[in-house]
Amino acid sequence: MLGQGMRLPSPAFAVALLALFVALGGTVYAAAHGRISGRAIRVKSIPGNRLKPGSVAANRLSAGALAMLRDTQAAGPVTGAEIDELSLGQVPEAAHADSAEVAQKAVEAETAISALNAVDATTVNGHEAGCLPGTTSFAGACWQSSASESALSAPAAAASCATQGGALPEALQLAAFAQQPGVNLDKGDEWSSDITNMTGPDEYAVVTVSASAVVGFTVSTKPHKFRCVIPLLR
Repeated sequence: MLGQGMRLPSPAFAVALLALFVALGGTVYAAAHGRISGRAIRVKSIPGNRLKPGSVAANRLSAGALAMLRDTQAAGPVTGAEIDELSLGQVPEAAHADSAEVAQKAVEAETAISALNAVDATTVNGHEAGCLPGTTSFAGACWQSSASESALSAPAAAASCATQGGALPEALQLAAFAQQPGVNLDKGDEWSSDITNMTGPDEYAVVTVSASAVVGFTVSTKPHKFRCVIPLLR
């Protein structure tokens, strides 16, 4: 017996409730058993990013769907995470950079070898480097260790040194050389290459250096002993 004020539902309302119960019951049943029929899904109601990869077979896609997908992906920016670095070849500029680096290292290596060989070399540009026996290395050149056996005039002494590939030393250099241990200048003074003054043809004074390294001068026609200075390269 219904309480006071309550009325029985109308037939239409009862049918609607029954239909709702059946619909809800079917959905719950399908979800519980992990299967939902495609007929239960409304067209275009599920976006593509909600589909599990591999869940849709290719034969279930409409014609042209894959091409459209590729076009859509190509239109968007490609990030580094999407690129397989192993599939990429070397950039041309990078290849040139590698070659430049190798070339630079080769140049440096060749320079290093040249530098090492220069330390051990006995020749420079095809010429032997060093001082001959009877000469002493001083001030970057080879100085004859003893004065000449014969005394000559200044022009003749200069010519003699020239035939040996050398020249008379400068006066101050000769005075400095005289201070070296074991060096003895001739007691009668030695010629240098310095000229103090000229009075006429073949009449001029040439600076001389004594055994005690005293700098003086004398007329070029007088005979004096001398020593030549020969370059290291010969």
